Parts: sequence; structure tokens; C-alpha cells
Amino acid sequence: MDVVSWVIDLMETLGAPGAGIAIALENLFPPLPSELFLPLAGFTASQGKMSLIAAIIWTTVGSVAGALALYYLGALLGRDRIRAIAQRMPLMKLSDVDKTEEWFARHGKATVFFGRMVPIFRSLISIPAGVERMALPAFVLLTTAGSLIWNTALILAGYVLGANYHVVEQYMGIVGKVVLGLVVLAVGFFIASRLNQKKAQARK
Repeated sequence: MDVVSWVIDLMETLGAPGAGIAIALENLFPPLPSELFLPLAGFTASQGKMSLIAAIIWTTVGSVAGALALYYLGALLGRDRIRAIAQRMPLMKLSDVDKTEEWFARHGKATVFFGRMVPIFRSLISIPAGVERMALPAFVLLTTAGSLIWNTALILAGYVLGANYHVVEQYMGIVGKVVLGLVVLAVGFFIASRLNQKKAQARK
């Protein structure tokens, strides 16, 4: 059985809580497509198989539950372990970790909120929030707010589009690829610049 069929069965069996479980798993395993699951929940609601409000509430609960699991993973690893891992990486400097911590300290709240609406990163942003021990009430509040906006938009799109709900995934898939492409370029630039620095130091 493919993932979509499994989610359909989950929603038909459990209703809105099933949609919440699917989104919680999507947060833990970003390759799972919330861009499909959420519009599918909206379509299911349009068929009268679940309440639209319940779908929004339960998927938001699922988003927060998945985010909290990753938050505690980051908290469990902790700053020292992250720094120890960074120190062993050939192209990484501890100063890079320090700069990241400073950046998160300045923009962490905005990142957690807006990150919930960016494909892939809406899951991963919870880890540095845990590492930096962001205040839990603020993390939960911002995660809930960002997730509520994202989930509501995609569920309503599926509700309105009906049987054509899968169109949402196509457009959001394009957005995800663009974001991923930008990240790959940024990582490539970082590695190239770091290698050039090492070559320059070797010539001295």
C-alpha cells in the first residue's frame, strides 16, 4: 500500500484524528508530503466524512506534536554535542556554530513562525530551537500559529478544489524544489569558500 492510500484509510478509519497523526508523522519525516495530506483532508471534509474545523484543529495538533518531538531531540543533543560534532567536520568551524547561535538568538522567534510555512524547513527548524532551549511556551505558541495558517490554507484549498485537491501538491512541490535548490546553492557556496580559504592559508 502506498503512503497516500494509507493516509486515506487512516482518515476514513479515524476521521480528523487520523489526519492529525499523518501530519505528526510528516513533521518527523519531512519527505512525507503534507502538501498532499492537508488538501486531501480538505477534500475528505468536503465529502462530509469529517468536520472542516476538526480537520484544521487535529492537523495543527499533529504539527505541534511532531515539532515538539524534534525540539526535544535538539535539546537532548545539546549545544556541547553539536559543537563537538561541528569540531570534527573538516569544513566547519566553531565560529560558524557561534554565528548560527547568535543569528538564532536574534531571529529565532520569526524563524520558528515563518519556518512552519516553508516546505521541508517547517520540520527541521524545531531542532535548533531545541538546541538553543528556546522558551517552550513561545516555541509552542509560534509553532501553533504558523502551523494553523499553513494547515488552514491547504485544507481550505482541498475543500474548495474537491476532487482536484492534488493540484495543490503540484504547485507546492514547485515551491519546495525552489527552496531546496536555494539551500543546495548556499551549501555549495559555503563549501567552495571554505576550501578556497584553506588553499589560501596553505600558500602562506
